Amino acid sequence: MAAGLYIHIPFCFSKCPYCDFYSTKYTPTAADAFAEKLGGQMQDYTGSFDTVYFGGGTPSILEPQVLTGILQAVRDHFTIDPAAEITVECNPSKDLTRDMEQYAAAGINRVSIGMQSAVDQERFALGRRAGSGEVVMEKPVAAAKAAGITNISLDVMLGTPKQTPDSLEETFAFIARMQVTHISAYLLKIEPGTPFDRLQAKLALPEEDTVCQMYLQTVERLGQLGFAQYEISNFARPGYESRHNLKYWLLEPYLGLGPSAHSLWNGRRFYFDRDWIWQDEGPGGDREEQILLGLRLNRGIPEDWLTRDPAPYIAGGFMRRANGRISLTPRGMLVSNTILAELLD
Repeated sequence: MAAGLYIHIPFCFSKCPYCDFYSTKYTPTAADAFAEKLGGQMQDYTGSFDTVYFGGGTPSILEPQVLTGILQAVRDHFTIDPAAEITVECNPSKDLTRDMEQYAAAGINRVSIGMQSAVDQERFALGRRAGSGEVVMEKPVAAAKAAGITNISLDVMLGTPKQTPDSLEETFAFIARMQVTHISAYLLKIEPGTPFDRLQAKLALPEEDTVCQMYLQTVERLGQLGFAQYEISNFARPGYESRHNLKYWLLEPYLGLGPSAHSLWNGRRFYFDRDWIWQDEGPGGDREEQILLGLRLNRGIPEDWLTRDPAPYIAGGFMRRANGRISLTPRGMLVSNTILAELLD
C-alpha cells in the first residue's frame, strides 16, 4: 500500500495568538540548515508514497527554490507515485505569484491557503497581518490557477472573535466567487499557554450556542455551494477530498519528517520532538483508534465494530444508520467527544 509523506516546515514570520503548533522564527540561514538536516533524516527511511504534504508552520515562507529543492530530494530518495497528490500550505500575506509558478513546475498540484475569514476585522482579531481579506485572498487563488494549480483548499475558522452568523455569510459569498475545490472549517479551540488563553475574557468570543449554530450553518451553506462534508471539519467538491488527510482517518501508513512531525509507520506511532529526537508512542491502528478516527468521517464505520447500542444517539438525531454502517450527523459531530467517550466506555 502506498503511504503518505508529511514534512513539517517549522518556520513562521510571527506566531498567531491561537496557535500551539511548533514553529520558530524564519531566517534564510535557518531554512538552509533545516533543508540539509531534513535531507539527512530521509536517509533513515525508505518507502513508496502517493501523497506528499508540506505543513507547518508556514511552508510558503520558504523561498520557492528551497521548498522545491526539498521536494526533489524527496523524489531522489523515495518512490513517489507519478500521480501523487502533492500539497503545500500557504499563507496569503505573501505575494505567492512566483512561488505558485515554481510549485507547479516542480509538480506540486494542490495548495491549502490559510484564509481563516474573508472579513477584515475577523482576520485582524486572529493576528493576521495582511490587509483587505478579499483582496489578499483573491491574489493567491488567482496565482495558483494561473500557474495551473486548480486543486485549491481554503481554511475557515469558526467561533472566532467578532464573528457572527451574518459575517460568516460574507465568507461563504467569497468562497462561492473563488470556485475552489476544498474547504477546511475548524472550530477555534483555545489552547493552554497561547496568547488567546491569557486574553480569553477579553476576546469577545461568540456564545457557545452561536458557535454551534455557525457550524451547522457551515455544513448547510457549503453543501448548497457544492461542497460535500466528508469529515468533521472538511468539505470537498466531488473527487477533491484530501487524499493525504484521509490516510490519517483511515489509519493508512504515513511517515512524518521534521521537528514535531508524527507518523504511523510499520504499525507503530512515533514522532520527532522539537529537537528532532525520535519518540516512540507504541503500536497504532487498533480497533479503538479505528472507531475514534472512523467516526470523524461521514462514511462512518461498520456498526458491528461497536459493543454498545447506538440506538439512543440515532433516536436523538446525533447518529445515523445505513447499509450496516453507523455515522455521526452534523449535530452529533458537535458533541463527538462525549458520544465517543460513552460508546467506548
